[in-house]
Amino acid sequence: MPKHQLIIMRHGKSDWSEQGKPDFERPLTMRGRKAAEKMAKWLKRQYRADRILCSPALRAKQTCQFVVKHLKLSEQNIIWEPSLYEASVEHLTAAINTYSKDIHSLLLIGHNPGLDQLLCYLSQNPPPVSDSGKILTTAAVAVLDYGAHAITTKPHCAALECLVRPKELDLL
Repeated sequence: MPKHQLIIMRHGKSDWSEQGKPDFERPLTMRGRKAAEKMAKWLKRQYRADRILCSPALRAKQTCQFVVKHLKLSEQNIIWEPSLYEASVEHLTAAINTYSKDIHSLLLIGHNPGLDQLLCYLSQNPPPVSDSGKILTTAAVAVLDYGAHAITTKPHCAALECLVRPKELDLL
């Protein structure tokens, strides 16, 4: 029987170069695209997703496109959820509760600081920080394992199976 997993992915590095561009419309930088693709390829080797729940902000959408391409998922498996943009833990858990029913693996693509807070809230153990003191760097992926139990948003209910950052893949 497949285990239940919540996969949390932060969008790739976004472009701040255009003055006056609304935050919601910021695209990925070239570095962000490369990291998103690298992480999508890594996900393909390690995991599957029954459904993707993604922020509709441009940088999150572009990150999601790399994941969909490499996991060979249908666009029908994606839910563009507006509440994920600038979401608090409460908004994120509400979305997870709504969209994780009847599936084994949910991939959530969104933004910080909400995703960091969500990971700390759900994980049984504190997530490791990077050399720069961050939890989910851009394009990082964390996998929470629920075993045979359905995905839930109760505090500290899941085991942190892994937390992988793009720079760390270069070391593997």
